[in-house]
Amino acid sequence: MRARVPAAVAAVLLVAGMPSPAGASVAPRAGSARAAVTPCPKLAVPKVTRPPRPTPPAAVPAQQAVGGEALATPGLVVPPDAPAPPVTATSWLVADLDTGAVLGGCGPHEYGTPASVQKLLLAATMLPKLNPKQVVTVTRPDLDIEPGSSAVGLLDGGRYSVETAWLGLLLQSGNDAANLLARLGAGSASAGVREMNAEARRLGAWQTHAVTPSGLDGPGQFTSAYDLALIARVCFADPTFRRYALTERTQIPAQPALRKPGFQIQNENQLIYRYPGALGGKTGFTDLARHTYVGAAERDGRRLVVTLLGAEARPVRGWEQGARLLDWGFGLPRDASVGRLVDPGELTAASPSAPPSTPAAAAPTTAGRAVGAPDWWGGAVVGGAAVLVGVLAVLLAVGRRRRRARRRVRRRVAWD
Repeated sequence: MRARVPAAVAAVLLVAGMPSPAGASVAPRAGSARAAVTPCPKLAVPKVTRPPRPTPPAAVPAQQAVGGEALATPGLVVPPDAPAPPVTATSWLVADLDTGAVLGGCGPHEYGTPASVQKLLLAATMLPKLNPKQVVTVTRPDLDIEPGSSAVGLLDGGRYSVETAWLGLLLQSGNDAANLLARLGAGSASAGVREMNAEARRLGAWQTHAVTPSGLDGPGQFTSAYDLALIARVCFADPTFRRYALTERTQIPAQPALRKPGFQIQNENQLIYRYPGALGGKTGFTDLARHTYVGAAERDGRRLVVTLLGAEARPVRGWEQGARLLDWGFGLPRDASVGRLVDPGELTAASPSAPPSTPAAAAPTTAGRAVGAPDWWGGAVVGGAAVLVGVLAVLLAVGRRRRRARRRVRRRVAWD
């Protein structure tokens, strides 16, 4: 017996044209008439770190149904008779880069912490805007990163090409390069983050909210395996990104004015060295996020992408779990599908409810704004207030001119 679809979900599916793929094996949420949920692995944080776990925003059913009803599950969803892949990531997704078909996933729309795979959202946002040959100067704020976090080694006052910054970002996961590229693309790192969030909305990545351009942990920063696949699909459509992602090593130029020599960096993504047909991707790790990964490969004219969140390096490292998922996906029939990746801009006119609101710790609240109200609501309030202030200013100016005119008339009468 087929479970009933909530009205909000059905409306979004109707507008976005996303029917549930026939026959998809899916474990639904509590209260469904279908079989019990096959759970995703639990994130086991080592006792030596025990970072505080972030509280994700409340789930919005319509957002979790983006891509198809079968994807609205916290558990495993795979095609009929397909084996469950042997991975330990708390959530993952495999999709076809060209057709957009989702081949399978586990908790595809569940909130997760991104770590450095968030740099792909920075690339999707800023790559089209920046000239790779432009030479730019690094400033002190560009180097304001968490001590001990990954960096390329850019120097305050150093001069580098934009292409060098991109290579430092994608090969060495440079947080200094992330700050620099966000500033170059938007005027400041904070403005760059705002543009990243706008790009996430355009792509339909409704579980994604960036707080830092690099993926360094910040309150209110989340994504999902599905959202990462949307972002990765845009990145791998760009030939410049593909070239950067497959670069094995590059030279960071010397800085004669600063009396510093150049040095070489290597690509940290082991997939490109060890997996036939690899197209590249991005690794990520923080104590909070644990291991995250995005990788893609091509086999027999078929290009697949894998995204995973909340993995541990034991017994299998993040990129190796990605390789296992790619093998699993390539082993499925070409027409296998449990959903699809929406196209950029597809959900702009028919947004699946409001995006997750930012917790108070991540951004100041707006007085009088309803909890969970969409971003445009706050914009309308601010815009209306601005118009009202402008009107009052005009009225006050007119009043002042009239009072001055009356005083001049009285003076002329007295003088005459």
